Amino acid sequence: MRRRSRTPAAPLAQRDGVDPVRVRLPADPEGAWATVGDHLMGRFAGAIGADRVASMLREGRFVGADGVLLGTEAYRAGAYVWFHRDFAPETPVPFDVGIVHRDERIVIADKPHFLATTPRGRHITETALARLRRELALPALQPAHRLDRLTAGLALFVVRPEDRGAYQGLFSGRRVRKEYEAVAAHEPGVALPVTVRSRIVKERGVMAAREEAGEVNAESRIELVERRGALGRYRLLPATGRTHQLRVHMNGLGLPILNDPVYPVVLPERGPGPGEFEAPLQLLARALEFVDPVDGRVRRFESARHLSAWAGPGPSA
Repeated sequence: MRRRSRTPAAPLAQRDGVDPVRVRLPADPEGAWATVGDHLMGRFAGAIGADRVASMLREGRFVGADGVLLGTEAYRAGAYVWFHRDFAPETPVPFDVGIVHRDERIVIADKPHFLATTPRGRHITETALARLRRELALPALQPAHRLDRLTAGLALFVVRPEDRGAYQGLFSGRRVRKEYEAVAAHEPGVALPVTVRSRIVKERGVMAAREEAGEVNAESRIELVERRGALGRYRLLPATGRTHQLRVHMNGLGLPILNDPVYPVVLPERGPGPGEFEAPLQLLARALEFVDPVDGRVRRFESARHLSAWAGPGPSA
């Protein structure tokens, strides 16, 4: 079996804790691109404009394995190109990322609501990964999994590239016990505890996931921990990790999580300005427990945050 060639290291340093974009030049059987510049123009002009692509070439913003690209180089399929995107202004998320644990291999971060885990879409520098790289001076830091932007709580990051596969494998192999906490309406007619099993489908570009008939791919155990008036505090134990899984399953039980802007109804997204960071989704990744794949120790970490709709000691979420 032929081994795939290893991707070369990026020749550009990180900027604000964000890696450069990496592009691998695709096959060109029709000979559409005579030069690297032809391809870059065709690929990015629709998104940022031909003038901006030309300006980036003049400024030496595109770099190959052998140095700055002028754009006149002959097109070579399989070659790599790196560049830094232009960062649009982002509204700072006014909450700190807590550190629950840090050693030579992993960082367990206690993420606030409204902060994305990794750069994506319009959230680039205001992400947990970019912040932690800057604040901890750990440029090689990478997430072992992702936590939804609107969800607060624990996320595991890997310090060294050589350990990344082992810790990512814990999550892909479902060898991490994840415990969440949520606040939602209390409905006496909903029999709990219950294990919900369903098929969840999330389409690209569609905000809400949906349940449909077919092979089960999502499983969550839902427990009522305590009741306070019309509200309940719930323990959620996902056995799988589908996008929005807990939010979908709670909504399917008739218990949509408090302040959920997607379930049961997709609400207009709050823009920058007053109120942007009000009414956080009342969902918290409370605990992570696993057998460390490097030293075999049983590890358990708990968030110091408490959901604001259920007051308690420690930072609210």
